[in-house]
Amino acid sequence: MSKWHKTGCVLCAQNCGLEVLVENNHMVKIKPDKSNPRSEGYACRKGLNVMYHQYPKDRLTEPLKRTGDAFEPISWEQALDEITEKMKGLVQDHGPRCLAYMGGSAQGGHFEAAFGLSILRGLGSQYYYSSAGQEFSSSWWLFGRMLGKQYNITMPDEHAAEVLVGWGWNGLESHQMPQAPRVLSAFSKDPDKTLVIIDPRKSETAAIANVHLAVRPGTDALLLKAMIAIIVAQGWENKDYLNAFVEGWDTVRPWFEKFDIKSALSVCELEYDEVLSLCRLLATKRWCLHPDLGIYMGRKSVLNSYLMFILIALCGRFFVPGGNVIPGMVMPMGFHADERNPKTWRTVSTQMPPAAAGSFPPAVMPEEILNDHPERIRAVYISACNPLRSYPDTSAYEQAFEKLDLLVVNDIVMSETARFAHYVLPCRTFYEAWDGTFFPWTFPKVFFQMRRPIVAPPEKCLEASQIFTRMADKLGLIPPIPDALMEAAKGDRLVFGMKLMEWAATEPKALSAMPFVLAKTLGKEWDSAALAALWGVLMTAPKALRENAARVGFEPGLDQGDRIFQALLDKPEGLWVGEVNPEENRKGVKTPSGKIELFVPELESETKNLDAAGEADGLKLPDQYPLILNAGRHTKYNINTLMRNPEWNKGKRACTVSVNPVDAQAMGLIDGQQVRVTTEAGSEVGELQVSDQVRKGMVLIPHGFGLIYDGKVYGINVNRLTKNTHRDLLGTPMHRFVPCRVEPVGTGMHIENPKM
Repeated sequence: MSKWHKTGCVLCAQNCGLEVLVENNHMVKIKPDKSNPRSEGYACRKGLNVMYHQYPKDRLTEPLKRTGDAFEPISWEQALDEITEKMKGLVQDHGPRCLAYMGGSAQGGHFEAAFGLSILRGLGSQYYYSSAGQEFSSSWWLFGRMLGKQYNITMPDEHAAEVLVGWGWNGLESHQMPQAPRVLSAFSKDPDKTLVIIDPRKSETAAIANVHLAVRPGTDALLLKAMIAIIVAQGWENKDYLNAFVEGWDTVRPWFEKFDIKSALSVCELEYDEVLSLCRLLATKRWCLHPDLGIYMGRKSVLNSYLMFILIALCGRFFVPGGNVIPGMVMPMGFHADERNPKTWRTVSTQMPPAAAGSFPPAVMPEEILNDHPERIRAVYISACNPLRSYPDTSAYEQAFEKLDLLVVNDIVMSETARFAHYVLPCRTFYEAWDGTFFPWTFPKVFFQMRRPIVAPPEKCLEASQIFTRMADKLGLIPPIPDALMEAAKGDRLVFGMKLMEWAATEPKALSAMPFVLAKTLGKEWDSAALAALWGVLMTAPKALRENAARVGFEPGLDQGDRIFQALLDKPEGLWVGEVNPEENRKGVKTPSGKIELFVPELESETKNLDAAGEADGLKLPDQYPLILNAGRHTKYNINTLMRNPEWNKGKRACTVSVNPVDAQAMGLIDGQQVRVTTEAGSEVGELQVSDQVRKGMVLIPHGFGLIYDGKVYGINVNRLTKNTHRDLLGTPMHRFVPCRVEPVGTGMHIENPKM
């Protein structure tokens, strides 16, 4: 028997619509889903190869416990009994700061975060680590300071823009917006629009841009300051906007006056006239800015984001059509966690705040384990992520994980991280479970898709949310649930909802345990804690979502959330669940003044002191590392660590060390030979690719490789070349500016991988 199922891709944040043919409980064919209202029949080669994610050889099918250097199968009962007893013992002996949760950041599913965080909070800890802290700490921290809430992120409204500025972003390869190749190609061809790309190299996106500023690597902040200074000097700032909607411009304006613009642009290796022309465009057109990891993970990353936000505000491009806007959200991507609040924790060793909407930066976790502080991290539970291939400094992580008293990993495979665990718990894949994501990539409409199981899981595999619910039960975090409520879960959802609220009003622990309560009631009937959580989210939706939903036809009423829930069940391809009122976008600002607050005192000195002379000196590379490694190149052939079988890239040059032809010739290297890349952190060997796409002086290596599959290592683990201490003041690793050298194999020192 065969059937086509509507679902979505789980390999990147765009979650493009897919249709999957299933025969005899096995996925056999994939095509784009034309009925998906967000992706409209677009899908890249990654999504069309997602079966390599679904069917890895190293699939986990039962709980495992480490015994010496091996693992042995155990029952769920034994696994959860032992894990929870150790958790409780460690918290009792060392306090709640000994416990950390790392997860909630999978590209295909976010629901486990509510359950993992509820366990963390139930045991008194705030130590939540996710990839948001890896990439977005600088921008989300600044959203908190300048817009009032860290989770009120902004996105470019490119469809209403005349100019789209992509900074440090190669959208043709990395996407980061729905249907990116289609949108970018159309934008660049439209005679009434201008695509601007600011990137050191001529990337695939830069190649189609109408304007390409090939900024020198590491000088983004200096260029931004020069652009702001040009606009100020020319009197091009949007004075009416600044007077009406911005606080603090008079304080920060002097930082950009009398700035030596031409000297700065000389250090940036750009011509004054081309930058002046761009600034004139930004002062006269409807434009929006699309930054990416080239900014976020570049040198001076916090300053990059700060100056970027000042530039947008200076031109009056926040919260206006075609500008940078706050999108509608089904659920915010995190929560506000201002470190100035004495109740908000900092890490004990590195004193880092949870800058990325409640998430701590993964770069500091090794130090938070490898210290002698009495409250150091001793136990970590990890779900649906692979820090030993995703986060900086693999060697430091290995040392740290070896020191833990307890490491628990939820995953579908025996990943590189799982190999270090004390317990490995088998999850259902994203095509065996209900799940969805809350990435807010559209404006003004709000999209959501709840993917459903399209193939049955192995018998002993559970949703991560179900695993956490069982764990919470054994930890005593769930109050006793009345039989009447359990019985009500079998019937009408609205009747159940009334009984649930009646009970919750009498049970003090009910609200803090609500994800688990829903999982044990509705989730038991539906075999999905995640689906039960979705119903709960929609039934308790905030005012903004309810108003947005009314604009697309979900009339207000007590049952509105249930009607949206049913519509999502009826539309497996997803649907528009809301629409923002663009005229009210500025209401998202939650600062004390009610305006965009430009003055951030922690960044005053660095911004003032940023100049050409200082940067010329700061950009000098050490003699032993004369090149700049871009550690994490986006290509069509990498997708984090989600597809492990190299067959999906058979015949492709998927993981190479790419350099400019001039550099290759100077080093006496030829295309295809084996070379060694060495940094302060370590050394890795890979195949050389000589390409004029690479800027002279740069080295590009993609992320998501170095995977152990079928007993062999596939590709280069670029995170063996990154130091976790090579980071900004908020813990973001500077992966786009890593000093390195490249040599033919046979020279220099090779640091062997201690644990293949």
